[in-house]
Amino acid sequence: MIAVQSAGICGSDFGYLAAGSRFVLGHELAGLDESGRAFAVEPSFGCGTCELCTSGHYNLCPTALGSVAGLTRDGGMADFVCVPDEKLVPLPDGLDVRDASLVEPTAVAWHGLHRGGVSGDTSVAVIGGGGIGLLVVAAAAAMGAPDVALRARYGFQREAGERLGATEAGGKYDVVVEAAGAPAAVAEAIELCAPGGTVVVLGVHAEPLTLPFLDAFVKEVKLVPAMAYCRGAHGRDVKESARMLADRPEIVATLVTHRFGLDDAPEAFRVAGARGDSGAIKVVVHP
Repeated sequence: MIAVQSAGICGSDFGYLAAGSRFVLGHELAGLDESGRAFAVEPSFGCGTCELCTSGHYNLCPTALGSVAGLTRDGGMADFVCVPDEKLVPLPDGLDVRDASLVEPTAVAWHGLHRGGVSGDTSVAVIGGGGIGLLVVAAAAAMGAPDVALRARYGFQREAGERLGATEAGGKYDVVVEAAGAPAAVAEAIELCAPGGTVVVLGVHAEPLTLPFLDAFVKEVKLVPAMAYCRGAHGRDVKESARMLADRPEIVATLVTHRFGLDDAPEAFRVAGARGDSGAIKVVVHP
């Protein structure tokens, strides 16, 4: 049992509501155990016993989507939540539990960049200036990418990207990350991709995509979906993400634009859903 201290609002939460979900939302969460120790939560549980789970690729477990806090079981928009011990992520020194709901979306960004093969000599462009896109910018910089660029819809998103080290996207890039969740963004990512490069798709697309195949074909672009996060040769994505947030406090300061109490959750969702008017990047609820 975890006493929730912070729960972030994700764009996918609005999709869950539109689909008629009756579960308590909140898959970005952090809290305290009964002894007062602080943890972030890895909210996708899986079965824990299949070959995929035991090898670290639990994000690909056939049962994974059937047991996700905030999606297919109750999540963190509550005072307390039940979480398997193995899905608790101890917080490193320097990361406050009230900020640690950012660990989960940061892990999404981290995993996507690993899937794209980003290293210290990789140029990276990001399509989409929401929370995930900006966390990709921060994670790419932390991985040592020498050139990180951003295309974002709103001026306040571009300004946030600049604070995290991004320039305006122009030219061609080794890895382009689509973090907008729009079909046009995938096409834009292919256009920005260098010959032989990789497009990492972090956006969730429920409908079939129509792609500019000829452009992808002549450049031999690799299209790589990235599903959540896992434990690979590099380590556990959520632990790496927590460490980065602790080492770079400017990430939290840049991304968390609004905080609300749990009783004000309806207003928190209104602000998060009206980001063009509110300037919201990441809205966090505190029980």
